[in-house]
Amino acid sequence: MPEVLISEVYQITNRVTGQVIKFLKSTDDTAGEYLEMEATYLPFSSEPPLHYHPAQEEFFQVEEGELTIRLNGEVKILRKGARVHIKPNIRHSMWNSGFKPTVVNWKIVPAMNTEQFLRTMTRLSNQGKTDKKGMPSFPVLLFLLQKYRKTFRLDTLAGISLQLLCILLLPTFFVRNYKKRFNNPSHL
Repeated sequence: MPEVLISEVYQITNRVTGQVIKFLKSTDDTAGEYLEMEATYLPFSSEPPLHYHPAQEEFFQVEEGELTIRLNGEVKILRKGARVHIKPNIRHSMWNSGFKPTVVNWKIVPAMNTEQFLRTMTRLSNQGKTDKKGMPSFPVLLFLLQKYRKTFRLDTLAGISLQLLCILLLPTFFVRNYKKRFNNPSHL
């Protein structure tokens, strides 16, 4: 295995949702093998959309507080020390329905482009380009879902529906220069 240099720990804060993600091991740190983060959820955070990852596994451990999880159609509350392993294609969502902040250790295997996706979504929120739940406008959402389709998928938009909608919105993507803007998130 090649030697991997560990970069400095950095974090992103979504000013809309309040979620803080501290990157413990970045994609570069692990040569893409995994991404390890510490996520902090504010009390009474909103449930994100039900989603799944077609080619990644996720591992969560609750470090502080309690994490509410929707998994396999059931809602459960996980407390400090609890662990959950989510296999590819399993629909899920996570949030904090409790009174105290929740801190979770979160590992994604393989990393793929999840780090870029999280940074892009946070930057959009922080620039006021999302709604109060952190969701971008419909054309931007469709573009990002298409761009990150190997990493992240919403349960409500099936592959063919997403592709057809993206074809219809191609002129919008072109006119607004989405490809350049979202390949270099600093241009958002």
